[in-house]
Amino acid sequence: MAHRPPALAADCVVFDPQGRLLLIRRKNPPFQGQYALPGGFVDYGETTEQAAARELAEETGLTAASLSLIGVYSDPGRDPRGHTVSIAYLVHVVEFIPRAGDDAAGAEFVADCERKVLAFDHNKIAADARALLATSQRK
Repeated sequence: MAHRPPALAADCVVFDPQGRLLLIRRKNPPFQGQYALPGGFVDYGETTEQAAARELAEETGLTAASLSLIGVYSDPGRDPRGHTVSIAYLVHVVEFIPRAGDDAAGAEFVADCERKVLAFDHNKIAADARALLATSQRK
């Protein structure tokens, strides 16, 4: 069997000053209409950080001020389209007024996002981001 690499994606976790999570509504399958983190596939020739910032801008109109690594998510079953590895970033932005664009049907900051079922493994990524924030705030 020939070597077939997994797809590479970047996802963004953005919290506003009230602790609400930035989510998009997916315009396209899979998970069409469901909440998800902003993100998408890395283009050839760009870094995962550049891809995260680009996807954030395309899907929400927000500009990334800084990015911090949350983790790498590589479960082969995390995306029904095929094996996709995602690099997730905690992103700080300078403004908090999202506008849906590109393949996002909506973009908003959502309270109590822990109670929502997010697309892919985005509940885990968001939980890991909250844990990372809690750890950094204790230091």
